[in-house]
Amino acid sequence: MRVSEKPLNQYPWYLRPLFRAQEKKYKQVLKSGLLWARVPRLFTGVALLYGALDRKKSPLDPVLRSLVIVRVSQINWCDFCVDLNASVLFEREGSMDKATALENWQQSSLYNDKEKIALEYAETVTYSDRQVTNELMTQLRQFFNDDAIIELTGLIAFQNMSSKFNAALDVPPQGFCQMPSTNKTQ
Repeated sequence: MRVSEKPLNQYPWYLRPLFRAQEKKYKQVLKSGLLWARVPRLFTGVALLYGALDRKKSPLDPVLRSLVIVRVSQINWCDFCVDLNASVLFEREGSMDKATALENWQQSSLYNDKEKIALEYAETVTYSDRQVTNELMTQLRQFFNDDAIIELTGLIAFQNMSSKFNAALDVPPQGFCQMPSTNKTQ
């Protein structure tokens, strides 16, 4: 990592329950969380936003959310994010098939039409040389209402922020799953 985390006992007391929750859920504290927590207000804001996006009552299916998050992470060369989020996708899907085929989703029969349009939208928003068109929005509306489109856009934007943060600081994978490393140049 390009910036070091501090020992757990050096973080403010009010962040420690969040670290305990990570340990309970992931069996370890996330290195990314330790970096965000160096600036406690940022960590708190990021944690609250993530919680709002990944809630049970989201209009977006959990598998779809995971597919979008992993794809954005791949595009942004975030090995940590791919590692963590592909493991969540596996838990939600029960298989690694969609995760391992994700870089070539356009040619795969594993994804339904709703997933494909969400992935196309995710790529369009993530790649800076592309623009969202009215035609793409019309295709999205075949599967998503306006509130779901807002959530999908927020999820994509959040994952872009998160994966760019982690990639820039070279946060390493923590061994959650065995996904191929992203193709990045040092």
